[in-house]
Amino acid sequence: MITTFNKSRSKPSNQKIEKFDRLYQKTAQNLSYSQTFFPDSEVTIHLNQLVSHAHNIIYQTENSSWKQLKDFLLEKFIGLFLEQWRAVLVATLLFVAGGLVGFIIVSQNPLHLDVLLPGTLANILSPDDLASNVQADVVDGATMSVMIMTNNIQVAILAFAGGITFGILTVYVMIYNGLLVGALAGLFWHSGSSYVFWAYIVPHGVIELLAIFIAGGAGLLMGYKLLVPGELKRSVQLKYYAMRSVQLLLGTIPLFIIAGVIEGFITPADLSLETKYIVAFITLIGFIGYLLYGRIRQLKRATV
Repeated sequence: MITTFNKSRSKPSNQKIEKFDRLYQKTAQNLSYSQTFFPDSEVTIHLNQLVSHAHNIIYQTENSSWKQLKDFLLEKFIGLFLEQWRAVLVATLLFVAGGLVGFIIVSQNPLHLDVLLPGTLANILSPDDLASNVQADVVDGATMSVMIMTNNIQVAILAFAGGITFGILTVYVMIYNGLLVGALAGLFWHSGSSYVFWAYIVPHGVIELLAIFIAGGAGLLMGYKLLVPGELKRSVQLKYYAMRSVQLLLGTIPLFIIAGVIEGFITPADLSLETKYIVAFITLIGFIGYLLYGRIRQLKRATV
């Protein structure tokens, strides 16, 4: 199949290209397994030659890079997300648990916010200043949005990298940052301005939080496989699941970009609070539609 494809002068059909792609991915998977368990085997050498040959053909094909990017975003990433949804759910629950604790603590006494916030955030958002601003219906949405987005990107990276610590750091990062968001929500609840607070958070926050949960799930997945390697060695599990986790993390980059655009143009805009909530709802529906579209593409390809 590879030789025929390479020597053909006519442009291959879409069906042949898709079949070639499937065969290439399958061969690459077999090569990875063979290199791990039979590195000196003749089969490994043969598979390595096939994959190298196919790799050269792919990168000689016009616009192959764009096709790979498209396939990754519309199929590979979605497939990984759906396969690892349990890890993503656990990361989400850890964040929510921390959020509930922070909300309860600060909603009872806003002065507790100064204890929960790190020093840099405490300087920007002191309890007294926030309380007075809320009571005057004056919220610095741009400052708060930038602060939260910057924090969330850092959280995503730390949550993913925490997988190398057997997931312990990932668990801490998810709970602690849920605690911070819950604490801020508790402060505005105490001041009777939760509606205003969430209107400045959810337009871009829905996508950002989804990206954080995915990154956290990637870290937890890697940590779990290191902690419970099963029949394979930890080094083998780390190699395999680290790659999958990196792909999950890379898939969150477009989500952060979309959130950044919304944050730059919608969050600080002079729009009604209701409009901002509608934007948040649209982003959630859009993400669900994105997952469904990718799943349908996978099913169609599987039946070809």
